[in-house]
Amino acid sequence: MSVIDKLTGKDNQEKDTHAVAPIPERLKKNEKVIIITADNVEDVEFFYPYYRLTEEGYTVEVVTPSGGKFEGKHGLGLKDTKAIKDARSSDYVLLYLPGGKAPAELRKNDAVINFVKEFARSGKPIAAICHGPQVLVSAGLVKNRQLASWPEVGEEIEKAGGVFIDEALVIDGQFITGRMPGDLHRHLYGVLQYLRGNIPNMDRDERKSSVA
Repeated sequence: MSVIDKLTGKDNQEKDTHAVAPIPERLKKNEKVIIITADNVEDVEFFYPYYRLTEEGYTVEVVTPSGGKFEGKHGLGLKDTKAIKDARSSDYVLLYLPGGKAPAELRKNDAVINFVKEFARSGKPIAAICHGPQVLVSAGLVKNRQLASWPEVGEEIEKAGGVFIDEALVIDGQFITGRMPGDLHRHLYGVLQYLRGNIPNMDRDERKSSVA
């Protein structure tokens, strides 16, 4: 390999430069988070929680329908991901569903939907932002739930028996949802506070009165 090749990065073409660095042992929580996504995810909605949750000491495992490489809408992505068939819901303390166009593909995948249903039965938190709640709609999990999402997805939520809330952070039971990329800082704040046990669950009546 020549010096020029090294300087131009040709020797790094096969490396995954976006993967997070290993977590120092002193910072590890020894708990895993799963992010399920696919091609055409909104890049920032994937990478913001991916890095933020790792920063907090969680081991973040990225799962896609078939494993391997995926690429976001704007060209970012990861080379190595786990296939959904190899993921076990019992291994994780949080499920995160980013948006973009990836959820439109995920909702067609039976293995993904079955995983999400199984995870929901555990009562552990599920976070979704933007178009992410489309997966929850397809899994039959939104009835009588209050959720934030991209506005057009809000129509799907309402048709499925849920309640669309136009806010940056909505927590209803185990579900933590947000609307769009600009909500990520509030959304991740809510996710992390939930994981720390600092936000009480709000039932449907309490939520309605708080936004009246």
